[in-house]
Amino acid sequence: MSRCLVVAGLQWGDEGKGKVTDLLGTRADVVARYQGGANAGHTVVVSGRKVVLHQVPSGVLTPTVRCVIGPAVVLDPETLLDEMSSLAAAGHDIVPERLAISRAANLVLPYHKALDRLRESAAGVDRIGTTGRGIGPAYEDMVGRRGVRAADLCDADRLRARLASVLPERNALIRHFGGDALAQDDLMDLLLPVGRTLAPYLADTGAVLSEALGEGRRVLFESAQGTLLDVLHGTYPYVTSSLTTAMAAFPLSGIGVPRDTAVLGILKAYTTRVGGGPFPTEDSGDLGAHLRTRGAEFGATTGRPRRCGALDLPALRFAIRVNGATHLALMKLDVLGGLDRIPVCTAYRAGAQTLHVVHPDRFSDPDLVPVIEEVPGWTEDLRGVRDEDDLPGPAREYLRRIEEALAVPVSLLSLGSDRADTVFRSDLWP
Repeated sequence: MSRCLVVAGLQWGDEGKGKVTDLLGTRADVVARYQGGANAGHTVVVSGRKVVLHQVPSGVLTPTVRCVIGPAVVLDPETLLDEMSSLAAAGHDIVPERLAISRAANLVLPYHKALDRLRESAAGVDRIGTTGRGIGPAYEDMVGRRGVRAADLCDADRLRARLASVLPERNALIRHFGGDALAQDDLMDLLLPVGRTLAPYLADTGAVLSEALGEGRRVLFESAQGTLLDVLHGTYPYVTSSLTTAMAAFPLSGIGVPRDTAVLGILKAYTTRVGGGPFPTEDSGDLGAHLRTRGAEFGATTGRPRRCGALDLPALRFAIRVNGATHLALMKLDVLGGLDRIPVCTAYRAGAQTLHVVHPDRFSDPDLVPVIEEVPGWTEDLRGVRDEDDLPGPAREYLRRIEEALAVPVSLLSLGSDRADTVFRSDLWP
């Protein structure tokens, strides 16, 4: 068992990382978000009450946990303040002792959002399917060395200079796509009050994490999106703008790789994705409708209906490899209830080849054909099951086959949205 645990999605996001992080966060000392932005929405249900978190780590619902937003997160300051206010109204006060925000985190600003929406609209049928939250343009500014950072909010002269440097170019692009330019003075009036509010939360978060690990505290790293959306390893160009895999957590957070680390890969009992891009096991018929309706497969941030289909074992084998997953969490097994037969993609055929591990960049190949096997389903409602032995036989067999096919133990089994709807098969924390 490890004191450092990374939670990473193994599919196209929306796997249930928020629930898992919330659950494991009840025994963590620190929960750190290491990438992504407010385009991600983690839904957590506690005692029947739903909380959607976009930027604050899911561990915030446990009062003893310190939360960290790392330097590779692109931070939407307005959305963050709204989220903090909503959490406070729900009885979860967010004070600087509980939340540390990296001074180096790049900001998502109004011109990023405008450019994101305008580009998607101009792309027409070729659009990627972004949320329009400005994440991609913000990462462009970060790697282009023209971003505005959280620390800049606390220095009016530096903020003005940064905006004066980047805004003319961004306004030119906005006008190119038919949008209205933004005024620097309006941005200053918007951002300086935000800076005064966030200043007490800003910190060297790498030092915070390094100190916690050095003291033997339990530290949980939380990702956004999933492996198949990774900007390097996903279904490019239909990907997010950041590195989503588990081992990216440490360089993105500003620390070395801890000696004692476990990686919990999160997967649904089926597959979903949002937005454009290839999805070889997608089902647009009765199966897809069943999964979407019974699984409430609508985006936590956008409300968009998710595309649904069969579990993809070759893609999962790839995701397990690139993440170094040591344990698995199988989510939403209950959603499959009511199906007589459950389709599973066990391999792919490409000409004369049979592939048991497939890189996502091959999903667009016209000669790639999924090999689908149907396994027995069950009619019982699994919600309320608290012991693995109480699962119906076909559900236990489905679990066994997944574990055997992926050669990684399933340590956590989710049978509903609430914290209580969970079966722990092994202990992940010391």
